[in-house]
Amino acid sequence: MGESTMKAIRALFLLFLSPFLIFEASADSAKPLRPVHTYSIVARDPATGELGAAVQSHWFSVGSGVIWAQPGIGAVATQSFTDPSYGPLGLEMMRVGKSAAEALTGLLATDAHEDVRQVGMVDANGVVANHTGVNAIAEFCNVTGENYAIQANLMWKPTVCSAMVSAFNSAGGDLAERMMAALEAAQGEGGDIRGKQSAAILVVSGDASEPAWGGRIFDLRVDDHLEPLVEMRRLLVMARAYQLMNKGDEHMTLGEVDQAIAAYSGAEELVPDSHEMIFWHAATLAAGGRVDESLPLFSKAFAMWPLWRELVQR
Repeated sequence: MGESTMKAIRALFLLFLSPFLIFEASADSAKPLRPVHTYSIVARDPATGELGAAVQSHWFSVGSGVIWAQPGIGAVATQSFTDPSYGPLGLEMMRVGKSAAEALTGLLATDAHEDVRQVGMVDANGVVANHTGVNAIAEFCNVTGENYAIQANLMWKPTVCSAMVSAFNSAGGDLAERMMAALEAAQGEGGDIRGKQSAAILVVSGDASEPAWGGRIFDLRVDDHLEPLVEMRRLLVMARAYQLMNKGDEHMTLGEVDQAIAAYSGAEELVPDSHEMIFWHAATLAAGGRVDESLPLFSKAFAMWPLWRELVQR
């Protein structure tokens, strides 16, 4: 390895380490916080009021500290040399009446290290705001638009944010689908210069009467995967299928057998290789008196997972 290469490696190491050295040098500063360099989006669906955030990074379990959302209140993404407190504190400020812009401004004003932060926020009224500190690592960008804020740092190319904007604005479907399209577009531009490892999507209801722990429409994480967005896409389809399964259960509880059959059938169509979807579709058909239609599905489910035979005896 040549001397010039070693110098470049040392410089890069110091670049990443310098914020931590600054933190430790100040007696009254916060403890060092982990670097989560990434790209993300926070957004609101004006038609439904849903609020959400989505992220991908070459960092383990990016969803555990970067994205936050509360039903009917707002959503936050906090990244770069991240301070997770921007999530709960930002949401609390929005809950008591501050706009996303006011909440972000207030938190930055009390942060001695705002120069290494990157944060995006959206509130229930669609007000958006984001911030990229002057010491963020290139390539970085941040963009705000109607009901969304997009931010990225340590990217391979400077075109990541513009690609995310275009994908989000042109995609059809619900909020989760549009944010997923934005993540995929970012990766299409090369994404994180270090590669891919984890991703997360969080979507909550627009109903502020929901408790903080409720109202979650999608709460999906891929903590460690060679293709996190491919896996996230699979999980998103699976989540939609189980939402239909839950609707089927609700219809059965109310004695609405035909509606339950339609819901279970829809779930099976989304995930045709799931023996659980097939079994409950068959069971609902049988409960509705459509035994002849149920038998081939029972046979298929039993062949895929023989223990279903045991279950029906219980």
